[in-house]
Parts: sequence; C-alpha cells; structure tokens
Amino acid sequence: MTEVRSQRSVVSDTSGPLSVVRKRILCLALSAMLFALCFPAHAQQPTKIPRIGYLALAARPSTNPLRLDAFRQGLRQLGYVEGKSIVIEWRYAEGKLDRLSELVAELVRLKVEVIVTAGPAPTRAAKGATATIPIVMTQDPDPVGNGFVASLARPGRNITGLSTHAPEISAKQLELLRETVPKLSRVTVFGTSTIPGHALSLREIGLAAGTLNIQLEYLDVLGPKDIETAFRTVSKEHADALIVLGGSVLNSQRTRILEFAVKSRLPVISTGRAMVEAGGLMSYGVNVTDLDRRAATYVDKILKGAKPAELPVEQPTKFELVINLKTAKQIGLTIPPNVLARADRVIK
Repeated sequence: MTEVRSQRSVVSDTSGPLSVVRKRILCLALSAMLFALCFPAHAQQPTKIPRIGYLALAARPSTNPLRLDAFRQGLRQLGYVEGKSIVIEWRYAEGKLDRLSELVAELVRLKVEVIVTAGPAPTRAAKGATATIPIVMTQDPDPVGNGFVASLARPGRNITGLSTHAPEISAKQLELLRETVPKLSRVTVFGTSTIPGHALSLREIGLAAGTLNIQLEYLDVLGPKDIETAFRTVSKEHADALIVLGGSVLNSQRTRILEFAVKSRLPVISTGRAMVEAGGLMSYGVNVTDLDRRAATYVDKILKGAKPAELPVEQPTKFELVINLKTAKQIGLTIPPNVLARADRVIK
C-alpha cells in the first residue's frame, strides 16, 4: 500500500519536468490558434484603391461622350473597374479657362495618384499646380513647343502622354479640298499664331499649296474681336474654301464661323470632327478617341511604378475623315464619290 501511494504522489506532482513541458505545449498551441485567428483578418484588410483625376475644359461629360467612353474602355481592357478597382475624380471647367486652376487645386488636395488632362489648357493648369503628381496628356498638338516635355522620347518631367502632332494633316486637308471643290484656286486659313503647332501646320499647307498651284492666305485670329475682320477679308478676297486650324479661340467662335460659311456658301474643312458635327463641311485629322483609349495605358504603367519622365510621348496612329452631306447640300456642293468612299463617317 505504501508503494502505490508513492507512485500516485509522483504522478500528481505539479512541479516536475513533465508539467513544464505540458505548459510549453499548451502555450505554443494557444499562440498558434491566436495567429490563425488573426491572419485571416489581416489578409482581408482592403487594399488602397488608386484615385486619379480627370481635368477637362469641357462644359459637361455629355459634350463629348465618345472620348470619355474611349478612356473608360481603355481602363476596362486593362482590368480596371471604375468605382471598385479605380476611382476617377472628374472635373469640368464648364468652358471657363479661369476655373481650371481651381479644379486642379482640388485634385492636388485630394492627393490623386495621376492627373489626366483633356487638352493643352488643362495640361498647362496641371503643370502649374504640381511638379510631383504624374500628369498624362490625352492630346496636345506640340508638347515640346508648349513647354510640357523636354523631348518626345524623354519627357524629363512629371508629364507624358499623347500628342496630336502630325503637321502633314493640313496638307492632306488642302488635297481633299482640291478634290472636292471645282476650280479651287484661293484658300484662306484661320489660325492662331500663339499656338506653336499652327506654325508647323501652316508650313505644310504652304508647301502643298505650291505643289497644287493654289493661292493661300493666312489670317491670324488671336481673339473673338478678330473674327469679323477675318470675315470681311475672306469676302473681299473671294476665297473658294476655308481651313480652320482649331484651338481654344477658334473653337469658341465655331458657331459664328459656320454661320458665315453657310451664308457665304463657303466649304470649311477642319481638324476635329466637332466642327463638322456643328455644321462644317469636312474634317480630316487625328482620331482623338483612339488617343483617349491609349491614355489609359499610361495611367496603368504609372500606377505600376513607371516614371512619367521615362515614358515617351506617343504620336497619333489613326486618322479619320468626316463629311457632312447636309452642309454640302446647303452650300450647293456635290461631294465626289471617290472622296465620299474614303469617309470614316458621313453625316446625312
């Protein structure tokens, strides 16, 4: 009996080596359980959703839904879902240049990862507001001349993106007028000398005019007050057609230009389709919706760590011809079948 009690005493002893081992095992087990419980909670922590700003001079998104849809499509093709995997802060200046600085300041305060700019004016405003936040241009006629980048190959700053620079477009416009307007001999060009890209375009038009034996006249429209003077000159010189190079000044006078053109039965060709949709005869230029789609690629690269200074500015690869047959009828002009067949879009 005494020996049995002694064995029980040994087993029930809580201060021996065996008890210490059990305590250690229990502690390890509890630690493992706590780690297992904590790990899923840590793994499910939401990741930061990239936030980008989109700055435009336009009055509202509906003014050019094709461009916005193209940008969104580009993001979707890269796997982004707006509102879920990426947030876009849309800012529109309602056509007022002085509002751009205020809007871009909002985007800077929000600390967006990227600012996308829809044209030279928004790009200039963004450039003045930040030297650190990456800026992606959806289009610019002359990024180097405008001082946005050091060169197309190596931008060198916080700005990169896409250029509409293709001066040969203007020569092609003159060729299209020659094919469309019978006995074309005198053409007037509306431009703005303060826009660097216009000088390049005018040089190309001049070379083409010499080859086609067409007399060319350039009228510098620096502001709305110059429009009436330009109209009087066109009427006095009996121009056969008008080329409008574009830019914020001329775009803002679009309605007045087109009213004068229809009244004067004057064919108008421009670079952007907006002029044709408003009543111009033809446009030949860069397919800007393609540039908006491609801008999404720059956003993706920057979000993944690429530096804007090292991303080359890309030039246009797609062009389009748009013809307004309603306007052709108004001014008494018949579009030749060979020109009509080349149109990417016909407004009837």
